[in-house]
Amino acid sequence: MTSIRNTTTEDRLLDAARDSILSVGWRRTTLTDVARRAGVSRMTVYRTYPDMTGLLGDLMTREWLQMLAELEDHAPGLPAAERIAARVLAAVRALRANPLFHRIVDVDPELLLPYLLERRGRSQSAVIELLADAIATAQADGEVRAGDPPRLARSMVLAAHGFALSHQTMTDDEVGSDDLDADLVEMITRFLTP
Repeated sequence: MTSIRNTTTEDRLLDAARDSILSVGWRRTTLTDVARRAGVSRMTVYRTYPDMTGLLGDLMTREWLQMLAELEDHAPGLPAAERIAARVLAAVRALRANPLFHRIVDVDPELLLPYLLERRGRSQSAVIELLADAIATAQADGEVRAGDPPRLARSMVLAAHGFALSHQTMTDDEVGSDDLDADLVEMITRFLTP
């Protein structure tokens, strides 16, 4: 897994960028605004992030990985396939509830398109790695079906994208988020069960 830089100045810049995006959106956030909010010179920002793209990439990676690190095991004692499915659902729900994710989807949804259509981001790669490790461990215990763990993990991430990004297009008075979330858990559990 690729890690992002962990300097105090960098964290201040990422915090400032996050605050600015939540306040005015990505398109209206500038490196100058980030410097002002972080209480540093513009040159400090430019030395750390020569452009907004790198800043956004590090911010999203930090945000999503921190969110994943804070997730608890929602299904202790259950079979591995169900535990993995519960963990994926917890991540999907956490992402849906994340204020930065909401702001990006509401104001600047095009920022997510490269990660859905063109390339995998660092946080997506980290999720795939975490899932692949969990799958490999469960396979060794005979609790998850045979198959290449990274490939199985990628398939689950693809499914989770839809549940995280498009669930509101599939919910109405007849089918709610809880219904669809239960289906996601069932899909993953069946997908992984030997």
